[in-house]
Amino acid sequence: MSAATLEIPADDPFASLNAQQRAAVEHDVGLPAGSSRPLLVIAGAGSGKTNTLAHRVARLVMQGADPQRILLLTFSRRAANEMTQRAGNVLQRVFGLGGGQAPARLPWAGTFHSIGARLLREYAGRIGLDASFTIHDRGDSEDLMGMVRHDIGLAQTQNQKRFPLKGTCLSIYSRVVNSQEPLALVLQSTFPWCGEWEAELKTLFGAYVDAKQEQNVLDYDDLLLFWSEMAADPELGPELGGLFDYVLVDEYQDTNRLQAAILLGMKPGGEGVMVVGDDAQAIYSFRGATVRNILDFPKQFAQPASVVTLDRNYRSTQPILDASNAVIAGALERHAKTLWTDKAASALPQLVLIPDEAEQARWVCNRILEHREAGIALTAQAVLFRAASHSAALELELMRRNVPFVKFGGLKFLEASHIKDVLAVLRFAQNPSGRLAGFRVAQLIPGIGAATATRLLDAVGEAAEPVQAIEAFAAPPRSATDWRAFVTLYRALRTPGLRWPADIELVRDWYLPHLERLHDDAQVRAADVAQLAQLAGGYGSRETFLAEITLDPPEATSDRAGPPLLDDDYVILSTIHSSKGQEWKSVHVLNVVDGCIPSDMSTGSAADIEEERRLLYVAMTRAREHLHLVVPNRFFIKQQSQMGDRHVYAARTRFIAPAMLKHFEQCVWIDADTTRSKKPMPDSVRMLVRDRARSAWK
Repeated sequence: MSAATLEIPADDPFASLNAQQRAAVEHDVGLPAGSSRPLLVIAGAGSGKTNTLAHRVARLVMQGADPQRILLLTFSRRAANEMTQRAGNVLQRVFGLGGGQAPARLPWAGTFHSIGARLLREYAGRIGLDASFTIHDRGDSEDLMGMVRHDIGLAQTQNQKRFPLKGTCLSIYSRVVNSQEPLALVLQSTFPWCGEWEAELKTLFGAYVDAKQEQNVLDYDDLLLFWSEMAADPELGPELGGLFDYVLVDEYQDTNRLQAAILLGMKPGGEGVMVVGDDAQAIYSFRGATVRNILDFPKQFAQPASVVTLDRNYRSTQPILDASNAVIAGALERHAKTLWTDKAASALPQLVLIPDEAEQARWVCNRILEHREAGIALTAQAVLFRAASHSAALELELMRRNVPFVKFGGLKFLEASHIKDVLAVLRFAQNPSGRLAGFRVAQLIPGIGAATATRLLDAVGEAAEPVQAIEAFAAPPRSATDWRAFVTLYRALRTPGLRWPADIELVRDWYLPHLERLHDDAQVRAADVAQLAQLAGGYGSRETFLAEITLDPPEATSDRAGPPLLDDDYVILSTIHSSKGQEWKSVHVLNVVDGCIPSDMSTGSAADIEEERRLLYVAMTRAREHLHLVVPNRFFIKQQSQMGDRHVYAARTRFIAPAMLKHFEQCVWIDADTTRSKKPMPDSVRMLVRDRARSAWK
C-alpha cells in the first residue's frame, strides 16, 4: 500500500494533541509537495516536541508525501529512530496495519553528520573526493593534528613558550570551521592565550588539511563543511534541495552556522522547511552552536516563516515553571513564551543557603535519602552542576554513606584503546592511505615500533597495490610469526567479495590474543569487542559501519571508571550540559552562586552571560516535582595567583534577583539536622576576588 493511496479514517488521529501542537502538525497541509511555507516551532521544555515532530511526519505521509523525499535531521541516531518509530506508530494506529509494520520508513532520517557523510559519498566524484574516504573521530583527528604539528616543527619550544597542544589546536580549527569566523577573531574571543601563534596556526591548519587529503580521510567538521559548500554551489545546491520536498530539523537551537547555511543553500525559499527548538535551551556555544540561528530564523528565507509556540508543559509542576519562567524572563533577547501546566502543586522550589561545600554535600545527601524514604527511587533523583569538579565533595559523602551513584561522562566507547585498535584494522583495510590507522595497527604487532611502522606505511603509500607491498615488507625477525598472521588477515580483508560482517569476525579472532597480551583486564575489554561485532551485524557494509559507528557511537564502554555498580537503584550525577533532554522527579542544583553559575570563566561578554542564564534554566526545567537550588555561602578555591588556596564568600547567582524570591521557599541550613525556612533570605556577602587569569578572559 503506497502512502498516496491511504485514506484518512473518520476518527481524528490527532485528538491527543493540544491546539498549538496541532497547528504545527497541520501547517500548510493541502498545499502541493514542497511548497509549504517555512515553519519555526518554539518548543518549550517538556512541551511534547518529539511527539509533535513525529505527528508532523505522519501527517505529511497521510496527505501523500513520499517518505523517501522527507529529510529528517536530528542530533542523535536515537532521536531519529524514536521519531521514525513514533510516526510509524501513528500511521499504524490510523490505518490499522497489522504485523507491527509501519506503512512507511524514512530512509533520510539521521544526524546532520551521518546524512552529510551519505551525500558526500554519493556526490564524491563531482566534488573531488574519493568515495572510499574514511572518517576520523575526535581522537583520531587530534592524533593526526599532533603528527602534523610535529612534522612541521611546531612541537618544539619557541621563544621559551610551548606551542598549543594538539587538542587545543584541533579545538581552534573546529571552531573556525563551524563558526565560519576568521582565525584572528576566534583566537581573540575564545582562545586569547593562543593569539601570539596566529601565523603558525594558519600554517598548521593548512598542513592538516593537506594531510587529510593525501590520506583520503575526513574529520567531523569536513562532513558539514563539504555539504555546505555543495549547498552553496549554484548547480549542486538546487539539485540537493530538489531531492527533498520536506526538510525537518530537530533541536535547531543547537545548530552552528554551517548547518544553517546547509538549510538555506538547499531551500533558499524555505519551501517545506520546518525547524523545532527552544532558544531558552541553547547551551552549546562551546561546540560552535549559535543561538542566532533560531532567533533569526523567521527572516532568513525569501518568504517569512510562520511561528508556532508550544508553551504547555507536561513535565513540571506550576511552581517550578513559575520560578523557571522568572529566570528566563531576564534574557536580553528571546522568543517570548510562558510555560504553564495543569499540574497544580503547593510546594515551591527550594532556595537553600548552606554554610559551605562540605555542608552542601551532607544536606543534599540527607535530602536524597529522605526522598527515597518517601517513595522516590534513587534513579528518579539527580544532582546537577555547572562543572564536573563541583560534585567532588558530594561523591565522597555518597560513598561514605554507601549511596550508589552514576556520574555522566565516563570513558566513551570510541575513546577506549581496544575499540580504537579494532576499528583501526578495519579502517586500514578500507583505506590503505590512512596513515594514522596503519600506524596504530602496525605497532600492535610485537617487535614493530614507530620507525618500522613508518617504513611500512611509506612502502604502502608508494605501491600500486597495498596487499603486495605488505606481503613484500621485511618485518623484524622477532616479529615473523605475528607478522605472517597479520599479512594473512590483511589479504583476507582486501579480498573482493568478502561478505560483511565476516570482516570484523576475522579482525576479532586476530586481535583477541593481542588483547590478552596488552591488557590485564582483557576479559572485560573482550566484552566490548563482542559488543562491537554485534553492532556490526546491523549494517550493510564495512564502509557504512565505519562511517556510522564513528558518527554515532555507543555512549560508554563496559569498562566504567571506578568500581562496578552492583545496585539497580542509584542517584544520577550530571553536568547541566549532559542533563539536557532528561527529567527526574527530584533535582538538586549545586553551587547556585556567582562564580559557578555563571562560571567566572564564562562572563567575558553579554552573550556568554546569557548562555549561563540558559544553563540555569535548563537545570531547573529538568525537575518534575521537587527542585532544590543550593547556595553555599563559602567555598574553596585552589591555586589562585598570589593568594594561594583559600575559602571565598559567594553571592547567590545574579540570575535570581530579589524580585524573584517570591517563587521560592527560602531555607537556611542551621545545623547537621535542621533546615529552617526563612523569609526573606538576605544575600550572602560577596567577596569574590578576580585575579589576573580571570580578568584576562574579559
